[in-house]
Amino acid sequence: MSLELITSQLKGQGKGLPPVESWNPPYCGEIDIQIKANGDWFHEGSIFKRLPLVKMFASVLIKEKSKEVNNEVDEYFLITPVEKVKIQVEDAPFVLTQWCWLDEQETIMQVSTNLDDEFVLNDEHPLTVSKNGDLYVTVRRNLTAKVHRNVYYQWANLAQEQQTRSGTELVFSSAECQFVLGTY
Repeated sequence: MSLELITSQLKGQGKGLPPVESWNPPYCGEIDIQIKANGDWFHEGSIFKRLPLVKMFASVLIKEKSKEVNNEVDEYFLITPVEKVKIQVEDAPFVLTQWCWLDEQETIMQVSTNLDDEFVLNDEHPLTVSKNGDLYVTVRRNLTAKVHRNVYYQWANLAQEQQTRSGTELVFSSAECQFVLGTY
């Protein structure tokens, strides 16, 4: 399995996201690609230097659940019409790095990832809090972006305290959805 082979299979896919949901290629093993927790992509220990190549691979990234001794584990794969290869992801495949309001009333928030994915924070792209308090946003399919610390602090600054049965929650809204940053 080589980067050149995967790249050649993906050339000519056109604009937009490839229809990976309709592809069912055979599993072809692992390739030495790792996405670090900070969003950097590595191949055989060397960082990818070409952002367009990373974006192309990210467009065919999928996540599947697998069983491991009474535990479900996330596994990540690059998929083409003819093959499926496993890669390693330390935390989440994307990092949410920026946000802005799309309207003067500050009711619709657009967010961006380290790979320039842009979308509205809403019920299709919700914010979730992990058991250890890390924040994640669904980017596409079932792939998530970890919220960068700078974005978290900016959101904490605009959030309002709200009393609930769980305690005091830090809450903010976007696109008629409420999102909780944490509870104390």
